[in-house]
Amino acid sequence: MEESKQLATFAGGCFWCMVKPFDEQPGIISVISGYSGGHVENPTYQQVCSESTGHYEAVQITFNPEIFPYERLLELFWQQIDPTDPGGQFYDRGQSYQTAIFYHNETQKELAEQSKQALQDSGRFTKPVVTPILPAKTFYPAEEYHQHYYKKNKAHYERYHVGSGRAGFINAHWGGEK
Repeated sequence: MEESKQLATFAGGCFWCMVKPFDEQPGIISVISGYSGGHVENPTYQQVCSESTGHYEAVQITFNPEIFPYERLLELFWQQIDPTDPGGQFYDRGQSYQTAIFYHNETQKELAEQSKQALQDSGRFTKPVVTPILPAKTFYPAEEYHQHYYKKNKAHYERYHVGSGRAGFINAHWGGEK
């Protein structure tokens, strides 16, 4: 029996921090770090960091919607980011570190818009939720050393996750809800 598969693509600042939360869920087939949203084909990390490509650091998730629906992916995504920050994420600044939801079909677009509005209406944040919802563009996998960084470089990943301010922000806004 063929496994049901769909794609989801999210930009949430540094892609190192966006893999682990999704990677550990049932129904997630793969999570790949990469670049999307820009105009340069096959960009390198250095090019994306130069802010000249238009790309976001992003993760592309292959998932089984029968086990882990897109709505749950959206909930988990919102719990990993500061959706009110238009200039990047935590101490990573610039366009390549901004947040975005890249939809792959009209259903994903509608669900993303609904989840964004629900988050805005929740009163959880005092500032507006500014994460854009954009059509998916070509996704380019990042260099191998970026893939599953949290597994390959555990100590550095943990220092970065805490030191960047991400861990504290998530705990302050979501606590035990993750």
